[in-house]
Amino acid sequence: MIQFETPAVVPADPEANTTDLLVQRVAATPDSVLFSLPTADGGWSPVTTREFYDQVIALAKGFVAAGIQPGDKVGLMSKVRYEWTLIDFAMWFAGGILVPVYETNSPAQVRWSLSDSGAIAAILETADHFTRFDEVHPDLPEIRSTWQIDLGDLDKLVAAGVDVPDEEIERRRNLAVGSDIATLIYTSGSTGKPKGCVLTHSNFVELSRNAGVALSDVVADPNGASTLLFITTAHVFARFIAVLSVHAGVRVGHQADTKQLLPSLASFKPTFLLAVPRVFEKVYNVSEQKAEAGGKGKIFRAAAETAVAYSSAKEAGDRIPLGMKLKFKLFDTLVYSKLRAAMGGNVKYAVSGSAPLGPRLGHFYHSLGITILEGYGLTESTAPATVNLTTRSKIGTVGPALPGVAVRLADDGEIQIKGIDIFKEYWNNPEATAEAFDGEWFKTGDLGSFDDEGFLTITGRKKEIIVTAGGKNVSPAMLEDPIRANPLVGQVVVVGDQKPFISALITLDAEMLPVWLNNNGEDATMTVEEAALNPAVLAEVQRAIDTANDHVSRAESIRKFAILPGELTEASGHLTPKLSIKRNVILQDFAPQIEGMYAGAPATEGHSIIR
Repeated sequence: MIQFETPAVVPADPEANTTDLLVQRVAATPDSVLFSLPTADGGWSPVTTREFYDQVIALAKGFVAAGIQPGDKVGLMSKVRYEWTLIDFAMWFAGGILVPVYETNSPAQVRWSLSDSGAIAAILETADHFTRFDEVHPDLPEIRSTWQIDLGDLDKLVAAGVDVPDEEIERRRNLAVGSDIATLIYTSGSTGKPKGCVLTHSNFVELSRNAGVALSDVVADPNGASTLLFITTAHVFARFIAVLSVHAGVRVGHQADTKQLLPSLASFKPTFLLAVPRVFEKVYNVSEQKAEAGGKGKIFRAAAETAVAYSSAKEAGDRIPLGMKLKFKLFDTLVYSKLRAAMGGNVKYAVSGSAPLGPRLGHFYHSLGITILEGYGLTESTAPATVNLTTRSKIGTVGPALPGVAVRLADDGEIQIKGIDIFKEYWNNPEATAEAFDGEWFKTGDLGSFDDEGFLTITGRKKEIIVTAGGKNVSPAMLEDPIRANPLVGQVVVVGDQKPFISALITLDAEMLPVWLNNNGEDATMTVEEAALNPAVLAEVQRAIDTANDHVSRAESIRKFAILPGELTEASGHLTPKLSIKRNVILQDFAPQIEGMYAGAPATEGHSIIR
């Protein structure tokens, strides 16, 4: 087996728990701004570390007065907002354990998370969240208390807890040690029923302390590091960054409405961002289509081509020709500077995870002056296991192992991880826990490869490898990711297991569709269903597929495709909360469309057939 390990850079403290991160931050910088809250006029109101700590203690007292006992589990269903992290730390100080529930979950999913975890209370954000919870409340007899954030229930809790002594909160916050459960996070369910991951206090504490050193250039900017969170903190990716930010003293703002993201970036001016690749693709595609609409499409594409070539040459250490330098300087004025300004003007780094970003976008943003630090991890690894560093980075990889983490490849290429970030067990599921481990090593189910320096590249998912009737092994991600980069394409699902050739189900991006149609002289009022039959649209999708096919063998190439009449969404049950496809559900729900691509004549040479 190939194995790489990065030693921890901070000594482990098995007695520490997550509350120590905030206590130590208050001791270090009590008057620094730790959060910024949005104001009605589009500005931001500061919350100092001391103010946040005082609010955490006050709310913790409210939870104690409400009857929350150490070890009690409490569900939280809310979009990303300041109160999410406030509740998180207050629950830890009260001795409770938070069970995040995705704000987009269906009533059945809400019931499963709260019933399986044994939650005794639930915190909901909005009336809509409460309605979905209320639908299954009769099936949750253990839930004895409910609170709604938008009704001011947090303030009511604070008011009810004023008589709880400080000593009781101090006693409770010191009960947990590193090996105790800190939270119970349910997997997104992309491969079956969600499983509850038991993450410990040490998972958060040791990972925060080690990542804080490894990513010091990101989270300890001399002029003040800051980030605007817009990914749900119910997911471990943003949750970990929120905890890391408290530990490192990063100023954090929140924006749950992605339609308001650009105005918020412009006013907040973050120094680093946290996002999934789809966000970076969207920013690029929207910018390209806007340029096209303004008659500057050729300029944008030339600028993008120059950006990728310039960054690639720099990373390779090649001499950059004078002509390329001059073009780069021109495009920096015409294009790159405007994109930087749109993101607030101060962004130096972006941390990307959950899916491969791809070298093209990595090099494009690098030329903008934004280094995207792509990483890899799972709920079971408290988010990051590997990540590119500011001092040690390779575009197209997910970086080396973080300090305190070891990564190895099994004989079949499966990525396995052990270290400070690996979860304790699956809740109430010893069979799944035993199946997930090989000794100390967690078996991720993902496939990868190392280079000589220990940089990991993700090549696919073990359970998603397609084996054609001819015996060819095909990794869907290798085809899906480049196709999804096309502005017209929403989602791609490559199929072909035990079939004579590879095919694909395609959905159109409803948001980008009218822009693309208008820019290409087509009727912009066309519906998705109508566009699925439009020759120009079909030709563009074919072009995206041809581009992907250029990078694989004939046996691996997509020979037919079908455009679905609607979108794959989380609400439809086809995407997880982090926008990963639920492949098994899609294969089942669209079985007739899949079989239709294999009926009748064999695949033609060189192009796809639409059915």
